Amino acid sequence: MPRATTTKSKRSPAKSSRRGSSHTRTVVYDVAKQLRTPKEMAAYLEAWLVEAPDDVAGISRALGDIARAVGMSKVAKQSGLSRESLYKALSEDGNPSLDTILRVARAVGVRFHASAA
Repeated sequence: MPRATTTKSKRSPAKSSRRGSSHTRTVVYDVAKQLRTPKEMAAYLEAWLVEAPDDVAGISRALGDIARAVGMSKVAKQSGLSRESLYKALSEDGNPSLDTILRVARAVGVRFHASAA
């Protein structure tokens, strides 16, 4: 006895998608995730120093990005500063002292150097 077969109609992809309803997923970009090696970290900080030498907040944020890439707990331990004070000093509104900047730089493995302008 032959089997009865049924066919289901399939919608074509063009008909099933709605126009203008594409969903774009956005994520927050975190530069700290891109800083994987000491060379990358030094190049990132150097770029800030060269491209925006008067942007104190940007430079301290860049140092904060590097500290987060290394690990804020590790940086706090190596610098002798608390994590909370590091987050505050290296935030957008922070105003770190030169002592803090030098301690963090030493802890993350970067050095500042001077050259003639």
